[in-house]
Amino acid sequence: MKPIKEGKVREIYDNGDSLIMVATDRISCFDVILNNKVTKKGTVLTQMSKFWFDYTSDILPNHMISVDVKDMPEYFQQEQFDGNSMMCKKLTMLPVECIVRGYITGSGWASYQKTGEVCGIKLPEGLKESDKLPEPIYTPSTKAEIGDHDENISFEQSIAYLEKEFPGKGQEYAEKLRDCTIALYKKCADYALSKGIIIADTKFEFGLDENGNIVIGDEMLTPDSSRFWPLEGYEPGHSQPSFDKQFARDWLKDPKNEGHGWTLPQEVVDKTIAIYLEGYEKITGKKLV
Repeated sequence: MKPIKEGKVREIYDNGDSLIMVATDRISCFDVILNNKVTKKGTVLTQMSKFWFDYTSDILPNHMISVDVKDMPEYFQQEQFDGNSMMCKKLTMLPVECIVRGYITGSGWASYQKTGEVCGIKLPEGLKESDKLPEPIYTPSTKAEIGDHDENISFEQSIAYLEKEFPGKGQEYAEKLRDCTIALYKKCADYALSKGIIIADTKFEFGLDENGNIVIGDEMLTPDSSRFWPLEGYEPGHSQPSFDKQFARDWLKDPKNEGHGWTLPQEVVDKTIAIYLEGYEKITGKKLV
């Protein structure tokens, strides 16, 4: 079997009336696929998505059918697919990435320093880097092709994007995406906080099922799509350590590592997967075997 679509990290296979989404051990930073593989990373992404899909099914349905390879065609009953594969419903994906920010960091912090705004949303004066926002903010973006960068858009622009593809539905879909994104984030951020993890921001993707209902697709609240910070030692005023690929990003950004050719040293790879595993274990209370 060959994938019908390959993303930076995922491979998608057609399984007739369903899809099989395989999270590989590839790692991407700054929209570039690095030359390293990070062993077990794909399993962390798939199993963490499963955890959150189960946890939020009371708010909104999702596309997950099974993560057990015994439910999948024989081809997937190989070691390389065990744990990192998810059989999913086929969806018509909506052309907007739904980003929610509960804390000010990253590109949001850079924008706030210049304009006092994030994606056109005016924020209170005097915020420090990594401060918690008074309320989570919804900052959608376009979905870029591999090699391109996503582009932040306003809520109004998201209506236009959706309207173009789904005439007469743009406003309805945009409002539903915004409201679901914030509701999902609040529930999951509260839970994570109880486990010692701050979810600073994350992105969701949604699609329409065969009945036209909006459901959660792709991945959910993984270290690839979110910023997880340890609650212990959290202190606004600077960047925070994190349970995600920020460690790898920081190494790549460091001027003394210039000329890296998008290859991480083995100790950075080892530290990265240790961070992913620690975040998974804190959130789910389980160890990956």
